Amino acid sequence: MTPSVPLSLFGLLLLSLASSETVDPSVEDMINRNADFAARLYRAVSSRTDDNVFLSVFTLSTGLSALLNATGGPTQDQLLTGLSLSGLDPQTVPDLFQNLRTVVLQGSLATNLRQGVAVLPSQSFQVSSSYLDLVQTKFGGNAQSLAYTVPQEATETINRWAQDHTEDQVQELVTNLDPQTQLLLATAAYYQTRFSPSFNSSVTQDERFYVDKYHVVMVPMMFRADKYFLAYDRSVKVGVLKLPMADGAAMLVLLPDEDVDVTAVEEEVTAEKIQAWIRQLKKTKLEVQLPRFLLERSYSLRDVLQTLDITQVFQDDADISNMGGAKGPKLTQVFHKSVVSVDESSDDITTGGGVSVFATLPPRLTINRPFIFIIYQQATGSVLFMGRVIDPTKK
Repeated sequence: MTPSVPLSLFGLLLLSLASSETVDPSVEDMINRNADFAARLYRAVSSRTDDNVFLSVFTLSTGLSALLNATGGPTQDQLLTGLSLSGLDPQTVPDLFQNLRTVVLQGSLATNLRQGVAVLPSQSFQVSSSYLDLVQTKFGGNAQSLAYTVPQEATETINRWAQDHTEDQVQELVTNLDPQTQLLLATAAYYQTRFSPSFNSSVTQDERFYVDKYHVVMVPMMFRADKYFLAYDRSVKVGVLKLPMADGAAMLVLLPDEDVDVTAVEEEVTAEKIQAWIRQLKKTKLEVQLPRFLLERSYSLRDVLQTLDITQVFQDDADISNMGGAKGPKLTQVFHKSVVSVDESSDDITTGGGVSVFATLPPRLTINRPFIFIIYQQATGSVLFMGRVIDPTKK
């Protein structure tokens, strides 16, 4: 039998730093700010549910930053603070974000990540050509007016837009729209993982996954023996596994010790912690078992964003006049839906059988209880997605 090693013993595998390319200081600053917002948003969302969680935090940050430049006065100041952009000149944010997108979304990552951002006021608030151009060129998004007084037509338009931007992977981004809607922010994303080295479906087999002390499910458990980057955080009692991907991204899997609840780890997830975990990774021989899963999560984020002190943009006195017109609308809702598929998929059909031959059997790390995962671009450390798997048999 393959030896099983407690995660706590992996604390010996600390203190290594994966090399990263030199990044422009202004882009690096935006990456850090986005990571801070991502961690705060993830904690706010995960604290409200016991279910699986999945957020395309990069897409949401892009959409809210696009909206930022339609605002003014105290509304804009508060949004800057809420997005971890305080201290920046709002006029520079579009160019900074364009530079960030250029650095992060390059190569095959731009292909694997399908995302859409849309600022959608009602027809009584016309979008100026200058604001439309800004959203398109700087944020890769869209801005257009919709007739919310005909809710079914507006719903179909938004859902068709989401499908077009995610290769039909995001369906039904919205279901019910209020005819009194003044302004919506719609964000959608789809990501297909392609691990490198990849798992091989021929060695995937059903294994137990312990949802909690009283609930066990059988899941397809992928397997590979190889050299992986691993760390252990004694202060949080969590193991950290890095799974590289072929497109330059990587997934950090955070597996709490058996006696530690995943929510206790979530409370400790910050931008600084994520960076520290990445710095501590050290390469080691390891057998990894990871459940195959597909997450498809929808959120209406108005209430969540207000817990992050982003409130005024939703009020009647919101200053959102910069998209065109003397008096702008107030933000009614922020819709977000994202889909991630985690399986054995690989672009390389010659990939081996998922097993490396070692002189002695390496320890096995089996991800068979609730865990957190963070997908980031390796070259810059930019956080793209954050999620939690409580039950991999559910979307």
